[in-house]
Amino acid sequence: MKLIFEKGAPGQHLSLMPPCDVPEVTLSRPRTEPLNLPHVSETELTRHYTALAKRVHGVNDGFYPLGSCTMKYNPKINEDMAALFSQIHPLQPEETVQGCLEVLHESEKLLGEITGMDAMTFQPAAGAHGEFTGLLLIKAYHARRNDAARTKIIVPDSAHGTNPASAVMAGFTVVNIPSGEDGCVDVEALRGAVGPDTAGLMLTNPNTVGIFDRNILEITRIVHDAGGLCYYDGANLNAVMGVVRPGDMGFDVIHLNLHKTFSTPHGGGGPGSGAVGCKEFLRCFLPGPVVTRDEAGYHLTVPEHSIGRVKDFYGNFSVVVKALTYILTLGREGIPEAARNAVLNANYMMKRLSEKYAMAYAGPCMHEFVMTLQDLKDATGCSAMDIAKGLLDHGIHPPTMYFPLIVHEALMVEPTETESQETMDEVCRVFLDLWDLAHQNPQALHDAPTRTPVRRLDEVGAARNPVLRYTGE
Repeated sequence: MKLIFEKGAPGQHLSLMPPCDVPEVTLSRPRTEPLNLPHVSETELTRHYTALAKRVHGVNDGFYPLGSCTMKYNPKINEDMAALFSQIHPLQPEETVQGCLEVLHESEKLLGEITGMDAMTFQPAAGAHGEFTGLLLIKAYHARRNDAARTKIIVPDSAHGTNPASAVMAGFTVVNIPSGEDGCVDVEALRGAVGPDTAGLMLTNPNTVGIFDRNILEITRIVHDAGGLCYYDGANLNAVMGVVRPGDMGFDVIHLNLHKTFSTPHGGGGPGSGAVGCKEFLRCFLPGPVVTRDEAGYHLTVPEHSIGRVKDFYGNFSVVVKALTYILTLGREGIPEAARNAVLNANYMMKRLSEKYAMAYAGPCMHEFVMTLQDLKDATGCSAMDIAKGLLDHGIHPPTMYFPLIVHEALMVEPTETESQETMDEVCRVFLDLWDLAHQNPQALHDAPTRTPVRRLDEVGAARNPVLRYTGE
């Protein structure tokens, strides 16, 4: 398929923009060379992007079991509600956007009920940005108490890679603790890691291997007794929303992936929303402005000891609208039902696939499970990558590969609650057939995919030598 730059010819054009109705302004540093834009007709432009759209695979196209990403179906009513706010400008006076401020205020209240938090900001653009913001709250808390010795953040070895990266960006030193044989936090290792230099702990529960840590209350108590705070990575909240609250587990600050748990599937760089919630004693440090309410209406105010803005304006507002729509649609009964169905679907697939695939940890799981294909690779030479490529030939998006790093030849599957039993049965059949194919004709999997527009790529070469722009060569 040709690039848009390789189509058209000089002189071809289209007129999409209306005539300018405001005075022209000359920039102080004008461009010295013309923009390198393609010369194409409107017909060529629309055909090009339509062809690209046909190559995209999303949740509307087929099964998308990307572990720890919760690629659930996004109800179309969410999009309709977000479209109602499409003409709002973030610089409008607050008295003209009372409805928008009410959306933020109501979202904060309902998400606070779901998570057990007292206050929330919607500024962070996505999950990792939320992590960074939450850690800045922890840092501000200790600084306010003149406790400068607390410089270390404890992170389990099964954590998302963004956890230690966010901690380092916030100026902390990362202390890594191992997982036990059950895939959960090694409590004794945690006891040995905490001390007067502990600023906090970052933890996902259910964790990255899809297991709810039964020692969670003891874990948060150990950190609190040492003077640290507990941070909840909300990446896997979909398994427990409405069933158990992170605030009741002992967490002080959390981030939520609104674009995951609350049904705006992410991908291609966005959109996202990493809302950060906290307990009352951390409210004064939240990024400003936040929405407050009095008899006169809704207002934008800055908390007393705010860490400052972490993003322009008020975050990705349309994602918040979609999340609020989702919550109000499902209601108090529907939210926990969705979580339970997510757990049910994951355990159903785990049981079916365990007929041939080895599971990294014994069930039951929560929202996702991790398979280890090390034995399959040893027996046939077919790796987790080969199985993933084989799935592409069946129109199935591969699960998360080679993560977490503590599991060799890992494939992590998260079906979410929005998949039917019929779909899961078909996907399981394909997985089991590929397992058989690995034993019967491993070369076929080494060559996969063969039915896609692009055959197997050199991932290492693409990562190390990316071509990021068109040069005409």
